[in-house]
Amino acid sequence: MTGTGIGRLAGKVALVTGGGSGIGQASALRFAAEGAAVAVLDLREEAAAETAALIAKQDGQAIALAADVSNAAQVEEAVTRAVTEFGRLDVLYNNAGVDSRGSVAVAEEDNWDLSFAVNAKGTFLCSRAALRHMDPAEGETASIINQGSVAGLVGVPNFAAYCAAKGAVIALTRSMAVDLAPRRVRVNVICPGTVFTPLMEPMLRARGDGDMAAGLAKTLVKYPIGRLGTPEEIANVALFLASDEASFMTGAVVTADGGMTAQ
Repeated sequence: MTGTGIGRLAGKVALVTGGGSGIGQASALRFAAEGAAVAVLDLREEAAAETAALIAKQDGQAIALAADVSNAAQVEEAVTRAVTEFGRLDVLYNNAGVDSRGSVAVAEEDNWDLSFAVNAKGTFLCSRAALRHMDPAEGETASIINQGSVAGLVGVPNFAAYCAAKGAVIALTRSMAVDLAPRRVRVNVICPGTVFTPLMEPMLRARGDGDMAAGLAKTLVKYPIGRLGTPEEIANVALFLASDEASFMTGAVVTADGGMTAQ
């Protein structure tokens, strides 16, 4: 594998959901650069294929998988394909997620259901499917990384369903960490602040009443570091949690938020 990696994930197999863009794509590329064979899963097959092609161009191993993470049958089929292709599964990054808007007073029920179906239920379904194939040897660990959000830790105006679903992911992570420790499977959750990804663009526009620049200005006020995060910065956190360097970490809530929750 070419690039700047030093082999932190050499010999390992990783599955990244929502791997077709944003944080998921950056993480899939980062994992591959560190030696992992990567199964890239996305709702859109063409997006997953694009990421897999980028990995292949850098002499890495990757396959593209399409699945709706809220559909148990599709998830099981995708995970089975990944294990059939690569022979094992060591790392799962539950990155797939959807946005939602509105306070409890105005939010639509369908929007609430979708937020929980993808953000929370999707994390459960992908983890359950992956665990059927995670069997780390004595002295080794497997790693599940869940994607939370600062929205699961603090109140974000007009994002009731999203806040609630991400809060559920954080609670689920802690429960999983306790349950899975005897199986040598570590489970941690990353809570990013606002990261400029395709998912965030509509949120920024909504915050600025349709004006992206205005929404960005309102958002940056919350961040002592004075800028938004990048997908690559969150990918670096995910890499650490996936690697043996984090071997004593499980049940951790890792904020990568430019100081947003420190205030």
